[in-house]
Amino acid sequence: MTIRRRKELVRELEQRSFSADASAENPGAAENGAKEELASQIGEKDGIAERMLRMCRQNKLALVSAIVILIIILLAVFAPLIAPYGEAQQDVINRLQGPSLKHLFGTDELGRDVFSRILYGSRVSLIVGILPSLIALVIGVVMGLLAGYFGGAVDALIMRLADIMLSIPSLLLAMVIMYTLGASTINLFIALSMINWASIARVVRSQTLSLKESEYVEAARSIGVSSGKIMFRHIFPNCIPSLIVLFTLEVPSSILSESSLSFLGIGVQPPAASWGLMVNQAKQFLFTQPWLSLAPCISIMVVVLAFNFLGDGLRDVLDPHMKNS
Repeated sequence: MTIRRRKELVRELEQRSFSADASAENPGAAENGAKEELASQIGEKDGIAERMLRMCRQNKLALVSAIVILIIILLAVFAPLIAPYGEAQQDVINRLQGPSLKHLFGTDELGRDVFSRILYGSRVSLIVGILPSLIALVIGVVMGLLAGYFGGAVDALIMRLADIMLSIPSLLLAMVIMYTLGASTINLFIALSMINWASIARVVRSQTLSLKESEYVEAARSIGVSSGKIMFRHIFPNCIPSLIVLFTLEVPSSILSESSLSFLGIGVQPPAASWGLMVNQAKQFLFTQPWLSLAPCISIMVVVLAFNFLGDGLRDVLDPHMKNS
């Protein structure tokens, strides 16, 4: 052993003894240091907020989509203040006018300002897109947790029901529900909630199956923690990143379904402003006044693409499989 190597070993031993003495004098600091080291090793500091910031830095398209969604939400909330005309305000003398400074998107067959109706229609699209997606998310989470945790007959029953729901085209199933219950906004919420929960339940079930065998779940079960607390306090928090991604992808699906049902006449009813209903009312003027159809169609396209791009960006930063690949 060389003299230099011997000096290095002596210096290292002195440092270790100094650290041990400091830990003995101040155990709290040692514990905090150990926690910080453990957190850095397991990546505890890399929470959802940090992942969102990383997505904004790395995925500019997702950032732009989030800004677009925020702008649309603000326009929908403050539509009565921004819209130059009322939702159903008619001016028959100026019907079917082209785009101008007075009417940015022109007027429809009743003289109503298309731009104002687009702003009010954003309220309907966002509400119908978000609320049924939240309801479907709650139903899917509960069903998925029950199926994955208990297994057996419960799993078989719930998954066969989900298979039946997934085997029927979603738009066709929504049409059947709307024709059965009648055309109204509440029935539209029910229809859109019924067609979207099955896919969420399958995702939650698959994650529950892998998480229920974890050591911390076994430890909670061994000390007598109830099944409900294990599912909703130990398993469910680990499913939240995937549920955030699913929610951002379910919202555009609900918006498209609402627009399709309103276009077919079994969704939102007049005189309410709905983008799908506006396309239905403007289809007879498609070749003479195309702006009547283009404005709501472009609005639907922008909102759906923004939610889809945001969902892709969130999936890249929240999905552990995407992160490790």
